[in-house]
Amino acid sequence: MEEPQEHNHNHNHNHNHNHQDPPKSSTAPLSPTCVKCGGPCSFPPPPTQSQWSEISPPPVYRPIRSPAINLPPNTNSQAIILAPVPQSQKVPTISLPHTFQSPSKKIQSPDDIRKFINSNSSKNFLGFVVALSESIRAHKISDSCHESTTLKKIVSVIEGLVHWIEEIPPVQQSSRYGNISYRTWHNRLVENSENLMLQFLPDNLKSSMVEVVPYFTDSFGNSSRIDYGTGHETNFAAWLYCLARMGIIEEVDYQAVVSRVFVKYIELMRKLQSVYNLEPAGSHGVWGLDDYHFLPFIFGSSQLIDHKYMKPKSIHNEDILENFSNEYMYLSCILLIKKVKKGLFAEHSPLLDDISGVPNWNKVNSGLLKMYRAEVLEKVPIMQHFLFGSLIQCIEEDDCFNLGFLSCDIGLNKMLA
Repeated sequence: MEEPQEHNHNHNHNHNHNHQDPPKSSTAPLSPTCVKCGGPCSFPPPPTQSQWSEISPPPVYRPIRSPAINLPPNTNSQAIILAPVPQSQKVPTISLPHTFQSPSKKIQSPDDIRKFINSNSSKNFLGFVVALSESIRAHKISDSCHESTTLKKIVSVIEGLVHWIEEIPPVQQSSRYGNISYRTWHNRLVENSENLMLQFLPDNLKSSMVEVVPYFTDSFGNSSRIDYGTGHETNFAAWLYCLARMGIIEEVDYQAVVSRVFVKYIELMRKLQSVYNLEPAGSHGVWGLDDYHFLPFIFGSSQLIDHKYMKPKSIHNEDILENFSNEYMYLSCILLIKKVKKGLFAEHSPLLDDISGVPNWNKVNSGLLKMYRAEVLEKVPIMQHFLFGSLIQCIEEDDCFNLGFLSCDIGLNKMLA
């Protein structure tokens, strides 16, 4: 076996010595120019007709995948792609005694949105959503997790709201959307909201009801318009964030917050939407992710990260959707959309169809987080209804929030010193 190796070595050695570079052309290559303006461009010129014989004409170009023709006009998809991926943050808890206040609307213009989105209050709220997403990563809904007594009581509260739907059936009416029986259900929610909070709030935090109840009652739709959208869903996330700021929800609870509390919330909302035919609030139609929800796609994509078999393209497999939608929120959302909407999936849900071409769930999750910030938290029509109080502070009050972070950092530095 020694001789062939030596022969190869000599062959390569001689080949390297005898190799000569091909002679360089004396003529400089022509620089391509733009057809319209005549200026230089970065693309090479097309081959001339003389390079192709009449017997063998140039091949006809057929793209592997058709270009995206369903994109809405004036899309800011490029800005979303270039934006940094939101990172998880620890939620600073308040110190008692604390002065709670009734929250109110503060955002009225794009300038208010820019100030809010750059504030620590906004970044920490989004960081809380990211932390919830990370807590459910690679976990099925049924996976065992830490379930505190408080979370079990919150799940029980939401289950009670589901039973109310059975007690308040929809009335017969001519209009397709917005059954007026929903107003009866919502009025009962408002009337009993404080009693519902008392089921899990400790005695030293009962005064917080003035602040947390409005977030809770605005989490299930609008009784006047009989509609529901991502703004109401964000209110529910804000309500959970307020509980985290008060220390009622801790980091060890995050997985159960998603797999138990939020899953039960989505179950309630889907029943409200189907029974009372809630109008989609601010829906983007085919250009949107979903008519009603956004967060289940974020949490659901996190569930599927590093899954051995299911990839983003697996949403087109009907057997996978039927067999695993009860364990994975993303698949559950896709299955519902395919049942409710008629026609080709690529036509009624082009954005979700495009996402199915992303190579892995990690990229899907990070992209959806950036999209949630851009399409929900940065939109005036949605955030103009958002509430601000002492737990989620307004723009001009954000210095107090910074002091809260500063005190946490000082305490941490003292511990590490």
